[in-house]
Formats: sequence, C-alpha cells, structure tokens
Amino acid sequence: MFRNSETPNKELKKGLYLVSTPIGNLEDITFRAIDTLKKSDYILCEDTRNSKVLLKRYNIKSKLISNHKFNEKKNLSKIIELLNKGLIMSLISDAGTPSISDPGGILVNECVKNDINVIPLPGPSSVTSAVSVSGFSEKFFFYGFFPEKKKLLMDDLKVLSRLNSSIVFFISAKKFDRIIPYLKKNFSGRKILVCREMTKYFEEFLRTDVDIMDSLNFQSKGELTIVISESISKKKTSPNLDESDKRLISEMINKLSIKEIVKLINQGKKVSKKDIYNYCIKLKNEK
Repeated sequence: MFRNSETPNKELKKGLYLVSTPIGNLEDITFRAIDTLKKSDYILCEDTRNSKVLLKRYNIKSKLISNHKFNEKKNLSKIIELLNKGLIMSLISDAGTPSISDPGGILVNECVKNDINVIPLPGPSSVTSAVSVSGFSEKFFFYGFFPEKKKLLMDDLKVLSRLNSSIVFFISAKKFDRIIPYLKKNFSGRKILVCREMTKYFEEFLRTDVDIMDSLNFQSKGELTIVISESISKKKTSPNLDESDKRLISEMINKLSIKEIVKLINQGKKVSKKDIYNYCIKLKNEK
C-alpha cells in the first residue's frame, strides 16, 4: 500500500490537500481539483471503489490508499511519515468536502501538530447547495448526521430549537420517518426543505411545513440533506382603537396637544401610537 521509495513531487507545495469532489454529478469538479489529484503521489479515499469511478472519468492514475473511519487511526503514523518526507497527498471523500461529516479530522489535526501544510480545495458541498436553494435565512447552523441514541437526539434538538437560524442535517432516507416526531416536537411552526439526490438526474427538492412533514412522499434511498428554517416569529400587533378610545380622543382633541393625547391613550391599552396620531389628525382635518 505504501511505498517508501517515492520522491517528492516538485510541482505542488508539499502537504495534505483536502480536495472537494462531486456530490452526484461527476462534471461538478474544478480544474484545480483534477490537476491536484493527478499530481498527487497518493490519494486517500474513503472508499476506493467509489473514488475509482471519478478518477477513471478524468484519467487520474495516482496511487490510492483506503482511508476511512475504521482504519484512519491505524494509517495515521505512516501517512504522517510520508508527508514529512515531502510527498504530496490528497484526501477525498465519497462526495463533497473531506472531514465535513466524513473522515479527515483526525488526520488534519495530526498534520497541524507536525507543522505539515493542509491545503483546502473548495468545491461541491451538499450543505451550501441545500442552503442556497432553501430560501431560508442565510445564517445557518450545520449539525450533520442525527445521533442514534434517543436521549442524545432529544437533548441536541432541544438546544438547536433555540437557535434563530436555518439548521442543516444529514440523514439516510431509510431513517427519515424515525426522526419526524422529534422534529415536529422541537421545530413546530417552521418550514422544512428535504433535498434528495442533489445534482443527479432524479434530484428532488421537497418543501413543506414541519407540522405536516409526514405527508412527504419520496423514495427511501440514499442520503438526504434537510434544511429547517429559522424561527418564524409572528409580528406582535397592537390592539386597535375602540369606540371608547375614539370618544375620549374627541373630547380631548381641543384641550390637549396630539402628543399628550397619544401618551394618555397609549398608557392604558398600548394601542399603536401611529393609530392614535392618525385618528387625531383625522379629527383635526374634519374641523
């Protein structure tokens, strides 16, 4: 798997490159990403079988190393050793940006400890893609995958429900029904966008209210990106002027200034100052 005899690649700055790859459509890859992958001495892949499809499409023949959540700690020391020798290594996930709800964080931290360059190559992201088409607040919080343990799920959602921002989740389509009651309990009154198969031929963007989200119908296949809207607060409305208010204003209109009338009426009922003022002006004009 590893070769100690490799010589450093002089065309790129030495270090670890975090290369974003398409989230579905293979054409959604940057020129820089292709060039970097071709010039890498090794490409660390979450799943070599999936990565080979992309690499074959762009005739990328760099050596591959399987690097996933079950072996990344085991691989760590050898990868750091090769990087310290000046080799160029790229890290890719099955889709999107590495180390974002994917393996990579452990390796990045170890590189930082060893003063090894870590260079991000921006590109496709299901998170920003979903937020951009949601129409919700551009201020958002990315949570990632829902936890399996019920208590942790309930505790986290309770905290997240206090955020007045869009919230992005990942979940398998097969598990979607399981989390519906929890989302309805914590995010009642909000909007939800469910994104499925983004950038692929059968992509879907399903929009509804959280309170009726169980009416959504889609194929239980693949992973979903879910965006829940910011809290939709209802605008507080002031009580309207009633007939008793109007009679009182009529009696005071020639005795007090409009400013004094507004203050007196508003103190008792918190009626809109604008409504009181406009009614005073109306009476003045009638006379």
